[in-house]
Amino acid sequence: MSRLLGIDYGTVRIGLALSDPIGILATPLPFLDNNSPSQVISAITALIETQQITGLVIGMPRNMDGTYGPSAQKVRDFIAQIQKSISLPITPIDERLTTAQASKELSGIGLNQKQLRKKVDSSSACLILQQYLDRNTPLL
Repeated sequence: MSRLLGIDYGTVRIGLALSDPIGILATPLPFLDNNSPSQVISAITALIETQQITGLVIGMPRNMDGTYGPSAQKVRDFIAQIQKSISLPITPIDERLTTAQASKELSGIGLNQKQLRKKVDSSSACLILQQYLDRNTPLL
């Protein structure tokens, strides 16, 4: 049994999500403030240890035409930083429209803008991780 950590990297907040031990369901975790790279890596390392995480799935921003822009380079830089401290496999996946989808879903349950900002990053991470699980988990 192993768990995966989903990450939606942002310059202000980093959304997190955790898979269940059998890799079927993603659940959002509280986001991390992206104030200090060392604090972020320390928090992720602690999660890896306490939750028996065996891999990371990180959303890779792409433009609607499929090209990569400046946001994708920030994610690549984050991946390079984290690989210095963590030896687990890291899988970047296309995250197009996950923030828009998460915002729409959260608005649909009646959250105001302030509440939405506090939840959208981890909800996006959850969508990213669930997309990965749906594509890579064999049917039981």
